[in-house]
Amino acid sequence: MSFQPILPNTGYSGWLFLDRTMEKQQETFSNSQVVVGDTDYFRENIASVRSAEDLVSNPRLLRIALGAFGLDDDINSQFFIRKILEEGTTSDEALANRLSDNRYADLSTAFGLDGIATSPTQNTDFAENIIARYEVRQFERAVGAQDNDMRLAMSVKEGISDILGRNSTKAGQWYSILGNPPMRSVFQTALGLPDNSASIDLERQVEIFQTRAQSVLGTDDLSDFTDPEVQEKLIRMFLIRSEAEKFSALSGNSTALTLLQSVPSLY
Repeated sequence: MSFQPILPNTGYSGWLFLDRTMEKQQETFSNSQVVVGDTDYFRENIASVRSAEDLVSNPRLLRIALGAFGLDDDINSQFFIRKILEEGTTSDEALANRLSDNRYADLSTAFGLDGIATSPTQNTDFAENIIARYEVRQFERAVGAQDNDMRLAMSVKEGISDILGRNSTKAGQWYSILGNPPMRSVFQTALGLPDNSASIDLERQVEIFQTRAQSVLGTDDLSDFTDPEVQEKLIRMFLIRSEAEKFSALSGNSTALTLLQSVPSLY
């Protein structure tokens, strides 16, 4: 049986427990039979990959590669992923650079299978770097199977780091937040913005997110979110607001049910 993360509570109190036990739970998860089987296979076989075709034609290697970047759901999109890898990220017109979700560009950059230079899959430390990412992402996935809010909270630290690493401008960083589904969800909820905010003009969305971040979190500079205290404030606001929304929805449903049950039968 695979390791099941221990999550005794939901919401922010649950996060405090998970954060406190994260290192030990992650270690136990990474040493589980299923994960070790995957990582050993990747370590032994990834050096044989020299092209995008090599990777997408090996389902097990592809699953681990995608899993390392939180792109597990693309496992059956081999043509799409092959195009992402073959076009690389050097050109502004490359598919990965035209997608709002920066995780595809991160995948393409990491594997370097665009044919311009020798792929880093041949480097001795490549496998270990991808495996480290895979173990973290898959532990997040296991947590998310029980509580998706916890999974989103876990993704904040690396998500912020990846976005800052790829964007040097403040506006570019916020556009990347909006284009990254997990990060957008965290910020949107923490800032108390409605789901339909995604339907308005993108430039206006950035303005709204920045204004709300300054008001609610005390800063609209994403580099400040590398500070553990600021990051924790973001996570706390996200989890508290998410719990409040769920409670409100549940209370609303309960009220509606009570009203319906109180209506005399017409038959």
